[in-house]
Amino acid sequence: MDFISIRIITSDVARLVEFYERATGAQATWANEDFAELRTAGATLAIGSTRTVPLFTPGSDRPAGSNGVITEFLVDDVDSTYDNLTDFVTDFVNEPTTMPWGNRSLLFRDPDGNLVNFFTPVTPEAIAKFAR
Repeated sequence: MDFISIRIITSDVARLVEFYERATGAQATWANEDFAELRTAGATLAIGSTRTVPLFTPGSDRPAGSNGVITEFLVDDVDSTYDNLTDFVTDFVNEPTTMPWGNRSLLFRDPDGNLVNFFTPVTPEAIAKFAR
């Protein structure tokens, strides 16, 4: 089994795609006005409209808010990434902080309130774990 993507459901696909394009530097590929994907080397972030949920099972999703999920992105330098985000991210949960497991992490919320973590490994163990 391969992990391929995570999908965020939103009532405003264009707004969320614009946010993630700016935050990640990745360009979205649009299938239609209700669905777009931002592909990275490791996985894909899909963004779908609330209108797509009934295609699976009506009432099966509650858009907006993390509900215990954090979408994470490995970045080269979390401190400089933070500096680049400060002019448009409005809800930082914390500034770059070195975590006990060896990653320097920046936690913030996207426009829908979903938690996003940008991190850079900084200890030898964490660097080895994420060596590309």
